[in-house]
Parts: sequence; C-alpha cells; structure tokens
Amino acid sequence: MIAIPEEFARSTVDREGDAGAAWLAELPAIVGELLERWGCVPDGDVMHGGVGVIVPVRRRNEESAVLKVSFPHPGNAHEPDAFVAWSGRGAVLLHERDDGRFAMLLERVQPSTLAEVEDGDEIARVAGRLNRRLAIPAPPGLPRLCEQADAWEKQLREDAEELPHALPRQVLDAAVATVRELGRAQPETLVHGDLHARNILRAWREPWLVVDPKGYVGDPAYDGGTLLKSRALTLLEADDLRKAVHRVLDVFTEAAELDRERVRRWAQFHALQAAFWGRRHGFRAARSGPRLDWLTQFADHLAELLTTRS
Repeated sequence: MIAIPEEFARSTVDREGDAGAAWLAELPAIVGELLERWGCVPDGDVMHGGVGVIVPVRRRNEESAVLKVSFPHPGNAHEPDAFVAWSGRGAVLLHERDDGRFAMLLERVQPSTLAEVEDGDEIARVAGRLNRRLAIPAPPGLPRLCEQADAWEKQLREDAEELPHALPRQVLDAAVATVRELGRAQPETLVHGDLHARNILRAWREPWLVVDPKGYVGDPAYDGGTLLKSRALTLLEADDLRKAVHRVLDVFTEAAELDRERVRRWAQFHALQAAFWGRRHGFRAARSGPRLDWLTQFADHLAELLTTRS
C-alpha cells in the first residue's frame, strides 16, 4: 500500500473538495490493483505533479518505468492519446493505459527538468526543437483548440469589463484579434498544449523528453506562448525586459521553425489571460496580498509589452 504525499493530498482537496477527498481515499487501492495487473513492483518514493501521483516501478522484465494515476478530469483524458501518436518521438513512451482510472505506465525518465538549466537560450532552443518534433498530423478524436475560441473571446471581454485594471484598450483588442484571426482556424496538427520547461525532463533514450501533454489539435505557435508565459518571472532580473522577452521568442521560433509573429501574438494572448486569471483566482505563487498584486501588474506589463512587434 503506497503512502500518498501530504502536499499532494492537501492541494487535491483544496482544489477538488469532497470529490478529491473521495478519490484520495481510493487511490492506494487503485495503485495496488494496477501494479498487480501490469506486473510491477514499487521501486522508489512516490512523487507527484499537480494532478497525479507518479510511482517508480520495475516490470517483470526488470525494465524501469513509472505508474502515473491522475485525478479524473476531462483535461487529463487525452494525454495517453498524444503519447500513442508520438510513439516516443520527443516524448516518453506509453507502455500501458487504463483510461477509466486515468492511469498510465510510462517510460521512466530522470527527475531533472529543463527549468533547472541556467542558460535561457538553451531552454528556449530545446523547447523549440521539441515543439517542432511533436507537431505531427493529429489523429482523429482529439480536442481542437479552435473549439475554445468563442469561449476565449467571451471570457476576455467579460474580464476586461468586470475586473479592475488599467490596461490600454489596444492590449485587449490585440488578444481578441488573435483569437479571431488565429484561433478559429487552426491546422490539424497535434500539439502538446502545455509546453514549458518543467514538462521537459532529462532522459536516457534521448537527452530530453516531454511529459504531461494535453493532446490538443491546433497551432504549434500556441505552445510558444505557453513557454514564454512560464519563463516570464525568470526574466525579471534582465536589464532590458523587452529585449529579454523578444530574445526568448527569437530563439524558440528559430528552433521550432515557426513564424515569429504568430508566436508573439499567442504569447500576448496568454499573458493577458494570465493577467485576468490572477485577478479572479490568484496564482500558484500567490493567492492574495501584495505579492499577488505585484504578479498581476507584471502580467499586465508583459501583455502590454507583447502587444506591438519588435
């Protein structure tokens, strides 16, 4: 019987309430059942991400792997479909799946992430190269980013009207234009959907492999926006923030072989979403107080900075 990490249990209940508590009560038995079915034994301490536990295991053939069991949520449903489509190309291999349990047996990689690399150019370059490799024709049945466009625009307009802010009108107009011009007609390409440095891990089979995909169909440039958003706070010490931000765009887009302007526009959209999200819900790094105010103002600044070409 595995021990559920306390931090993971606490955050799951905070986020999911009674449903999370009920799932946590069943989780040790679920893991035990899957270990037996897939012929595995635990081989290390239980780890966790934001929505699931990761159990290092050894299979009957002595191959190392990890068992991942996620909280049942529609946002996690297509992760194994993405792994099947990539078949190890830039991503961890999928060995087994149980969609009803939101469980997978995956290739084991190292615990070190790309976020630990000190060279910012290298982070953007590795992420860009992986983005290019992951951008393959999408299999049928996966959720399409274009289907979210109407909801994106509606939420942006509601946030701009309902929440206190001092953002220039052109910042909102630019994000809405991105939704209308890039969001509603997107290529039939498989994309990660949440590409950032903590979702890129060192591996043995290849230097770096991605984990935790959403399995969306859409514009590969969309993930350039998720990467830059995740890198934003690391750029605070830059002497020239505008120059540092656009350096990330330059390196990523060259490595990913993408149109730089599309990536900039998606990055501006993501930054404005984050600015409004922080006002409504807070951030993981701060839920309230002066630090939340500071983070929200920084998100505003980033969205405004990305509104015009450079």
